[in-house]
Amino acid sequence: MPAANLLPAGRRIAAIGALALAGSLLVAAPAQADGGKGSPSGAPAAATTPKGDGAKGICKRLPRTEERVTKALNRINGDATVVGSVARLEQRVANAKSAGHAEIQTYLSDRLTARKAMVTTLQTRQKDLKSVATWCAAQGEGSGK
Repeated sequence: MPAANLLPAGRRIAAIGALALAGSLLVAAPAQADGGKGSPSGAPAAATTPKGDGAKGICKRLPRTEERVTKALNRINGDATVVGSVARLEQRVANAKSAGHAEIQTYLSDRLTARKAMVTTLQTRQKDLKSVATWCAAQGEGSGK
């Protein structure tokens, strides 16, 4: 009869847990021996720095970026039937107030404040993208979606 079967179930589980812990410590020890640097020589991994400003990629993605900003602005400025619009969120705040749901009203009011601020951010971004488009055209950069 094997010795493991002679131990009560609780002690058997504890013994298995102790063996698993010891095994994991043995595996983790070599990884910590190098100081956690991640390389076998112990030297830190080389950090990469950008080599440019990414203008070529920005110009290449410009049409799609303009499309996304315009779509977001149209959604936010939509009427109360448009999901994600300021008007719809204002209606939900009014509905929560009339139903007497103070906590829901507060939560939705905070979301409304953030959404209204997003309008300004998106309008600024749209204006900036027009300037970028002019620059890209002058440089002969970016032509596709």
